Amino acid sequence: MLLRWVWVWALGAAVLAFAGEALAAEAVISNRLGMRLVYIAPGNFEMGSPPTEKGRNPDEERHTVTLTRGFYLAQTEVTRAQWQQLMDSSPAGNNGCGPDCPVTQVAWEDCLVFIGRLNALEKTDRYRLPTEAEWEFACRAGAQTAFSAGAISALHCQNDPVLDAIGWYCGNSGFLPQRVAQKAPNAWGLYDMHGNVQEWCQDRAAWRSPISGRTGVFTDTYRNGAVDPLSLAGDRRVLRGGAWNSSVQDCRAAKRIVFQPSVRRTYIGFRVARSR
Repeated sequence: MLLRWVWVWALGAAVLAFAGEALAAEAVISNRLGMRLVYIAPGNFEMGSPPTEKGRNPDEERHTVTLTRGFYLAQTEVTRAQWQQLMDSSPAGNNGCGPDCPVTQVAWEDCLVFIGRLNALEKTDRYRLPTEAEWEFACRAGAQTAFSAGAISALHCQNDPVLDAIGWYCGNSGFLPQRVAQKAPNAWGLYDMHGNVQEWCQDRAAWRSPISGRTGVFTDTYRNGAVDPLSLAGDRRVLRGGAWNSSVQDCRAAKRIVFQPSVRRTYIGFRVARSR
């Protein structure tokens, strides 16, 4: 009997070890476009910014959010080369930037077409845009400061040492987009979350509060205790992250932006998420 229990225990331990190795092997996955996606485990975090944070806006009220499902997020923004490979077109507005620069001049609607083709290529339906909450959770990588690497010390285009190490903004970009993954990644291995191009998210939003009349980003999911929030109301779409022409304050993890889904700009791009 003792030998039998030892054998069962050993078998169980081997199964657990194998499962652990399998999970570890899935920490970063790749696809046929050469994208590398990092697994983001479920968790909860404080979304938004505290009243004391430099450069904060009224639409960033801090609140607790829980994400119950893990997901994958691309390490970099979609590049021009990846776009051209899948879409057979070269988008405008590259400002002389090469194939490893983020694709720009893409509307929210264009991103959905790209993702549809990516799903078809990979024979899946799991690729999508990240939600606004998923984006901020992944950007922060466990940090509660303005940037994933530390606090904010400037507001406009002055040099901010913390931001300078992790993102491209008006203080270091030469007012041009830059090749992806040149700056340091955050603690979860994601590049350019704080600056290179602004990134479309899934969420819809309104730009004016129906109650106060203030302008900003307004969603009914931006509230304390939210679980897996995804806003489905509003005629605008949420963008996150700073861009090569953004001020320091506009590159903060909590910064929220909205545009019409048809808008195309030389400072707007996207990165893909993948449901597990």
